[in-house]
Amino acid sequence: MLWPAVCVISQVESCGEVHFEHASNQQLKTLDLLPSREKLLDLPDQVVDPLTQTSPQAPVVRDHAARHGWSRRQTNEVIRSLRLLQVLQDTPGAKIRATEVAELPRYDGNITSTLDVLAAADMLIDDRVSHVERSFAAKTAHLPEPMKAQLEIWLKVMLDGSSTAPRQRSRDPQAARIHIMGIAPIIEAWADAGHQPLAEITPAQVRAARPPTGSRRNWAEYGLRSLFKVLKARKLIFANPTRGMPITAVNATAPLPLDTAAVRQALDSADPAIALAVALVAFHALTAQQLAGLQLTDIVDGRLHLDGRDIPLAGPVRVRLGAWLDHRNRTWPASINPHLFVGRVSAPRLVPVGKQFRWRGTGLRPQALREDRILAEIHATDVDVRPVRHHHRNRHALRHHPRTSRPRPPERKAHVYLPGQVSV
Repeated sequence: MLWPAVCVISQVESCGEVHFEHASNQQLKTLDLLPSREKLLDLPDQVVDPLTQTSPQAPVVRDHAARHGWSRRQTNEVIRSLRLLQVLQDTPGAKIRATEVAELPRYDGNITSTLDVLAAADMLIDDRVSHVERSFAAKTAHLPEPMKAQLEIWLKVMLDGSSTAPRQRSRDPQAARIHIMGIAPIIEAWADAGHQPLAEITPAQVRAARPPTGSRRNWAEYGLRSLFKVLKARKLIFANPTRGMPITAVNATAPLPLDTAAVRQALDSADPAIALAVALVAFHALTAQQLAGLQLTDIVDGRLHLDGRDIPLAGPVRVRLGAWLDHRNRTWPASINPHLFVGRVSAPRLVPVGKQFRWRGTGLRPQALREDRILAEIHATDVDVRPVRHHHRNRHALRHHPRTSRPRPPERKAHVYLPGQVSV
């Protein structure tokens, strides 16, 4: 039998804001059982009715919704989701785990906005597992315990960093994922061969286990170096078997010029977000990460302030910027998201858009467009490519690209770059 919650979450008003007050004690679960969807949705209206003015969640959600510009539908969905969580709780009034919120779709509940409200009210216990940690757990589940424990220490240092000597900064989860992909087959082979702790691995075994060629060899070498460096620093192995091991260079291909028609079509797109994003990359060579992180306050009087640089925006970029800001104000007039680019999901929140925001419909990749812009500038100015190669991601390919392999002339020329066309 499903018992409705008797003790509800209380509300407290302070400094003009309404927020939750959670229970100090919590009943631990004995059995992890979820009620059936049919029984929960068939409960009487007075138990799960989210729209009553007397609902304790309603003032809290409406206060948050008013500040973030939510629609009435979104507000009511969150109120209903909080009522469902109240019914599902073992201890009414206790903080709610994010994994419990993740079960709401089976009861037609809302996840993202509900998490935002709970986090703002300090009622959320974020126990979500990242994609990297899930992938790591799946790949190490069958490994021997000593080896698995060492790998878990390495992953924690990679993701969270280390404040104790030797100190180490946290790495990007994408870098950790690539390291895991590179070393997972090697670690599994060592486990199948009967090795328990990684202290048994010798330099000869490390060199023999590397893939013969290709990018996977490069991933494996970087991953093994990172792994054994952390284990040696934590005194979990006697010697670092990767010490002195060279890193194999990745075979690079020369970047090809982009289709001019595709770039022009994207610049003239009816979607103002696409037009502005393509213009910022084509004229100013921004990366996808920089685009997603741009804030409204980064652009003042037609100048972009980015990473300590003051960049005058090109005329076509300013035209598309104005069109996008007008569209944004018409579509989400109450949004307080500080980022320049927003979408349907991010507008009522404070988070940035994803790195692939609006790019999937263009047929272009921001990195390829950025490379094409840099190469066009080199071609227009006949600039010395050596300092550019030093900072370029694809240095080997850039050195052998036909646009950059010519000798440098004695003088540079001023230029204005247009996608597909260079005017000198």
